[in-house]
Amino acid sequence: MLIKQLSVFLDNSPGRLNAATKVLSEAGINMRALTLADTSDFGVLRVIVDKPDEAMSILRSHNFAAKMTEVLVVEMEDTPGGLTKILDILEEGGINIEYMYAFVGSKPRKALMIFRVNKPDVAIALLKSKEVRLFSTEEDIEEFIHVYW
Repeated sequence: MLIKQLSVFLDNSPGRLNAATKVLSEAGINMRALTLADTSDFGVLRVIVDKPDEAMSILRSHNFAAKMTEVLVVEMEDTPGGLTKILDILEEGGINIEYMYAFVGSKPRKALMIFRVNKPDVAIALLKSKEVRLFSTEEDIEEFIHVYW
């Protein structure tokens, strides 16, 4: 129930983000979700793509520093309190959230939240026990994005 996510480390300079995304687009790789964080010296692009192994290879062949990690992708209500419901479950299990980001698709009143947590197996068991939908493949995310288009 974990999804592969790429973390790409980028110099904090004009055009570097564009260069990374251009390499992916020219290879026919589609980005499904992303977030960009920065420090004074570099940025970290975290991205979920439709072909993670191929994307990793392409990025590295173009001299981008990148690594692959696994994250939880959770469907939640896109309503006030939707996130709180998920966070309550994770807190109950003593799960620490290292980072998270979200996106919406075309499914009404639903959103996807991506979590990097310290105990993914415990988090998965807890969320499943509360009947929270977890995504396990990039194809599941594709279906979520396009379910009503």
